[in-house]
Amino acid sequence: MWSTHSALVSTKISSSKVWLAAALVVCAVISGNVRPVFALQRDNVTVLEVRGVIDPIVARYVERSIRAASASGSALVVIQMNTPGGLDTAMRDIIGAILNSDVPVAVFVTPAGARAASAGVFITMAAHVAAMSPGTNIGAASPVALGEGEMPDTLKDKVTNDAAAYIQAIAQERGRNATWAEEAVRKGVSLTAQQALDNHVVDFLARDLDDLLSQLQGHTVTIRGNEVRLDLKTAAIDTYPMTWLEGIAHGLIDPNIAYILLSIGTIALIAEMYNPGSVIPGVTGLICLILAFVAFGSLPVNWGGVALIVLAIIFFILDIKVTGFALTVAGIVSFVLGSLLLFSPFTAPTAAMPRVVVSPWLVAGMTATFVGFFGLVLAASLRTRRQQALMGDHTLIGKTGVVVTDLNPQGIVHVQSETWTAVTAGEPLKTGETVEVTGSDGLRLQVRRRSSQKE
Repeated sequence: MWSTHSALVSTKISSSKVWLAAALVVCAVISGNVRPVFALQRDNVTVLEVRGVIDPIVARYVERSIRAASASGSALVVIQMNTPGGLDTAMRDIIGAILNSDVPVAVFVTPAGARAASAGVFITMAAHVAAMSPGTNIGAASPVALGEGEMPDTLKDKVTNDAAAYIQAIAQERGRNATWAEEAVRKGVSLTAQQALDNHVVDFLARDLDDLLSQLQGHTVTIRGNEVRLDLKTAAIDTYPMTWLEGIAHGLIDPNIAYILLSIGTIALIAEMYNPGSVIPGVTGLICLILAFVAFGSLPVNWGGVALIVLAIIFFILDIKVTGFALTVAGIVSFVLGSLLLFSPFTAPTAAMPRVVVSPWLVAGMTATFVGFFGLVLAASLRTRRQQALMGDHTLIGKTGVVVTDLNPQGIVHVQSETWTAVTAGEPLKTGETVEVTGSDGLRLQVRRRSSQKE
């Protein structure tokens, strides 16, 4: 009887030890001393492509992709990146999405020749996994003021200190080299892929995506305080590209594209001024100019260059109204100078923000286009003036014509087999109405609605 009771007591003591040990483990887990490791085996790996400037379009794309990957149960998100940097606000949006992601995010600087500069350094540091291909580089994260040259010393110190603290916090969170991260901000230092691996800036060196996924098999990452082991043996690659609209918007953030839009917008607006009431050139010009200025918001624009191009537009418009070629020549010179100075050519290039310029061949092509366009405009203007000199304004008075574009009060009319700019002093006239010439002011006719009694 005693032995049985002793056995029961022994069993109760053993059970108590088990429960006590379990309680200690739970407490340790809660306190953060011991973290459980979960195997994360899901069906797919979501792959993104981030190329070029980090702008709000890229930020929305990355945020949306990470949400979609979480909803679809992806095992991993891989951001294949090649960037010279970009906007601070867009960069912080991307980092926030990565830090708060329920899915592990790997940033892979690839292919050979790619880089993660400026904002790209911060994004790479924030990733759960950081990897680079041989022949790539990372660094030069010093803050740069887009389009404003050098920042004042006081402002630069504030911005630099903030950026340094931010990247240190990110590096410490991910267990990476916080000392080097600070130097990348304060001194603009850079590393090759092998140097980055040796200095614990990145975690892996991989030839391509397949090589990276192979190395990540069984790798452990921390997701919101929990250790997660990646199991990618059966995961399929799911490419998640930008939408066509995102691709177009992101494609605008290119100096050559922005310049083409600015040039086309300028020509279209001048065409509208030369032929008032055409509508289509005016609408096209406004759309192109708005898109150009959207692109300028993410590029280091020299507003002096923009001012010269605006001055060229003014010269071209004025030349339509006066005799001679002087204003056209001045407009072409102003346009060429504005094109060459458009993107801060006097600011020394750095790895953080390399020199952004328009291709000289594109400048030459657009200048030739302007010369050809205004050659046609001036030829038409001279032809009209010669006809006017031969015929005299008075020969058109009393003649009838047809309204080509609405006169409200100015528009286009067709009189004596010629197209003329015309103005009505009376009520607006609609396209197709018959008018009578009552006078002229230079090359502009004065007309009125033809009365029904006139022949």
